Amino acid sequence: MRLLRVLALLFLSASASAHAQVARIGVLSPFIGPDSDFFEVLRGRLQELGYVEGRNAAYIYRTAEEYDRLAEHAAEMVRLNVQVIVTAGAPGVRAAKGATNTIPIVIANVGDVLAQGFVSNLARPGGNITGLTSLNTELSAKRVDVLVEALPAATHLVALREAVGDSSPVRATEAAARAKGVRVEVMAVRDADELGSAISAAARTRGTALVVIPGSMFASQLRRVVDLAASHRLPAIYPDSRYVRAGGLMSYGPNVQELYRQAAGYVDRILKGAPAGSLSIGQPTSFELAINQRTAEALGVALTPEVLLRADVVLR
Repeated sequence: MRLLRVLALLFLSASASAHAQVARIGVLSPFIGPDSDFFEVLRGRLQELGYVEGRNAAYIYRTAEEYDRLAEHAAEMVRLNVQVIVTAGAPGVRAAKGATNTIPIVIANVGDVLAQGFVSNLARPGGNITGLTSLNTELSAKRVDVLVEALPAATHLVALREAVGDSSPVRATEAAARAKGVRVEVMAVRDADELGSAISAAARTRGTALVVIPGSMFASQLRRVVDLAASHRLPAIYPDSRYVRAGGLMSYGPNVQELYRQAAGYVDRILKGAPAGSLSIGQPTSFELAINQRTAEALGVALTPEVLLRADVVLR
């Protein structure tokens, strides 16, 4: 009988130890479109780092576009006692931040983390939030420069923004357009239902080109945004190359998949004991100009040779 008790205790101890070694990772995604690869890229990189789903890693993956649903999902992750929450986009970060100030939160990709109040210091963020910022403010100005250089005939720019998005990239876009002597109009979109009317309105003025301000809703609807711009023969520059691969004319920005992969490294360090607040906020160090030559031909747009030569990615 004593031997049986000893064996039972050893079995329970081994089971508890095995359970404790399973990393519980919450993934809160504001992207609902079929083109979103956030979770797959993150999970793939974590597997390379040794976290195998079903063996030593368990994922609680939830996705929604509406903030209220994201907040519900974040609260659920807290109840399920995940060890870390990974998210992307400002709505996802706000939802996670509202749900917990103790569980580490890793930002896989978001705009100006300082301006939006997510952290107060990039080098030592403190608190429970760390991750990666995509420099949306600086890049928004650069996109205007690239677009005006590529399409010198464009005399009117429409900046398409999400109504609840960060305003810093909008101001940077307006300032860059004024510096180039180009008229700019800002159109705010509250939800996906307004995309059609907004892009249709943007196309009514001759000589118009579109600047798409980064946002998680646009990323979820990227194929629809691209298709609407194409149907109105509206040349556009987008936040990153995912839009160009979906048929958009051009983009300038970081490699978003690489940001997701880097976020997995933050998760790994946190699971190994590093406090989130001690991990500095990362920033992209390389940017790519992507051009879809087929789309340019379909739109009847002749891009300047200088821009074509500078392109890092050209789809023909």
